[in-house]
Amino acid sequence: MEPAEASGRERWAGAEARRRQKPPNTTLQRAVVSLLPAPCRRFLWSRPDQHRCSKFFLGAGIGTLLGLGLCQLFVIPMNITETRKVQLSYGLAGVTALGWATSPHFRCASLLVVPKLFGKEGRVYILSLVLAAIYNGPVANIWHNLEEVTRSLGCVAELQVNHSRMLWRVSTAPLSKVMEDMARSGQTLNSEVQNISGAFMRLNEEVASEAGYDLRQSRSAKPQLAPSTQQLYETKTKLRCNNVIELGMQRCRDWFDTKYDACMEQIFVPLINHLLCLPMKFKFLCHIVRVMNSWCRDKIPVEGNFGQTYDMVNSSISNLSQEFSASVVFQEEHREMLSVTTNVSAEQLMEEVTSHLREHSTRLSQTFSIFRLVLSFSFILVFITAFSYTRQYCQDISYDNLYITTYFRQIDARRRKEHKRTLLPLLRVEASAFIFPCRPTVQPLELQNMVLELLECIPPLLFLLLACGMDHVLVSMLSTIQQHSFVQYSFHSSHHLSIHVMGRSLMARLLRSTIGALNTSSDTLLEMSNLVCLPQPRSMGQHQYLSTCLPLAVLALLCLAQVYTYRLRRVIAAFYFPKREKSRVLYLYNKLLQQRLDFIGRQRKRVLQRAQQPPGPGTALVRWCCRRWPCLRRWTRRSCTVCGVRAGPPEPVCLEPGCMAPYCRQCWREAGRACLACAPPQHSPDADSSDEGAGYRG
Repeated sequence: MEPAEASGRERWAGAEARRRQKPPNTTLQRAVVSLLPAPCRRFLWSRPDQHRCSKFFLGAGIGTLLGLGLCQLFVIPMNITETRKVQLSYGLAGVTALGWATSPHFRCASLLVVPKLFGKEGRVYILSLVLAAIYNGPVANIWHNLEEVTRSLGCVAELQVNHSRMLWRVSTAPLSKVMEDMARSGQTLNSEVQNISGAFMRLNEEVASEAGYDLRQSRSAKPQLAPSTQQLYETKTKLRCNNVIELGMQRCRDWFDTKYDACMEQIFVPLINHLLCLPMKFKFLCHIVRVMNSWCRDKIPVEGNFGQTYDMVNSSISNLSQEFSASVVFQEEHREMLSVTTNVSAEQLMEEVTSHLREHSTRLSQTFSIFRLVLSFSFILVFITAFSYTRQYCQDISYDNLYITTYFRQIDARRRKEHKRTLLPLLRVEASAFIFPCRPTVQPLELQNMVLELLECIPPLLFLLLACGMDHVLVSMLSTIQQHSFVQYSFHSSHHLSIHVMGRSLMARLLRSTIGALNTSSDTLLEMSNLVCLPQPRSMGQHQYLSTCLPLAVLALLCLAQVYTYRLRRVIAAFYFPKREKSRVLYLYNKLLQQRLDFIGRQRKRVLQRAQQPPGPGTALVRWCCRRWPCLRRWTRRSCTVCGVRAGPPEPVCLEPGCMAPYCRQCWREAGRACLACAPPQHSPDADSSDEGAGYRG
């Protein structure tokens, strides 16, 4: 029992020693061996059943940090509530921590997210940033300038209406002032007429008065027609004259009586007093006044046209005494600048246009927010493609199996030592179908994919150029309008009217009260400009252009960086699945070896068929000249008989005089250093790679 255990330990120790002495199969392993100490190397390339506890906790910590980093990159920029962001962050961190602690497939897929971010899936997320930059940059600036155009047009329309109103008011101000002064002069005229009526009222009372004569004297026995004012006033004057004479006579008699009584009181001696006071009894002397009756009858002091003049003046005063009123009514007819059929004002139209612009802007913002939110979930696509790559890498042996790796070179070098058929260096027709991951240059297969990816950047580039071009054209147009559309309005009006009414009569005063209201004087100077209505365009600065173009530049750089980041996918998968990587490389080597043999066989048949055909006259002439004068061979353009690549004079050539077929060095080596057209086909003993493949697959 003990010898068996000892022999087992010896075999295990020998296998361990051989494994330790075995050279690294990958460039990553070679770098780790040269940089990290031995315990770290053993931990990294240990079997799955080793160091389980350490791998669990270390994987959980790394997964948590990776989940938080992904949340900061994808979840935080999303346009959702903070509660949703926290929930998504906790969920993503928990899932990554659990996956990293338990599953190597999850670890591989999580690390594959990094190169996938630089691939097509990551560019979808960058595309959302590009669209956001274009929307927040030139599109938002175009929308702002369109709103500025709307504001400017509305301001110009309002300014025209205000100018028209102001010019109308300035033009009609003198006439309005005259009318208002005339209306105020009506009140003054009323007061003047009332003063005149009050002054004439005394004369009217005097003419119409019946005082100063006895009414019984005016009664007549016979009825007569209504007398005129002249006759009535003459009759009243005569009666007043007679009444004055009668009053004089009565006062004379009363005077004699008074004097007689006074005399009797002064002379109290009887009889003497009667004698001395007798003259006071001569009342008949008072009748001498009656002599004036003839004067009152013949020379009455009344003008002949007094009655007619009085009637005319009385009629005029009665007309003037009626209330004089004046009022000025202005009727303005407002007409909108728009058609009457629209039944909407300019202010309402501008408000509707502005509201429509705001509504469309809100809809556009909401649509873009939804679109960006959908694109923000593109990181889920990144995770899906990463897990899909891991699954296909482990299941499909030909998936992404086109890399000439270090292990591939080791296989080829080992076969070269064993003097078997090798593949390196690859033929020119084969090199374009494979990738050498250690070469810094972009290889043909990668260049084709890179060009296709760059072509996908053309639509957002055209959209950016279109938006920036439209913004520049709109800003240029508005700047031109702003510079050359400044208008300054100057309105000067001078009005002087003076009417002088001479005289001091009643009519003169009346005319001065009425026509004098036309005396107006006005000087108007109005200066305005359309400065406030000029458009104020907002152009984008260098920082805005840089922030707009930077995401698109990052998108293009990702297309270039995809060449190198896609090479990391195989490196990451090979790190987690080394045995799978060896089987994939062995499969690729055997497949390429079989394709090489098939290619040589096909080319041999093609060359033999072409050799059996007679050459054309031109080809025969060239060959004869080259055999006759060998120095002409360097001037002839010859290509390899197998691969068709141009072959120069140093390249191998068939030595048969009738053949002279050129070959490149690689095809000459693969043909066994014998012309395919002249030498008979030989079967190579190492053509079958099943043993080699079986040995390597073991």
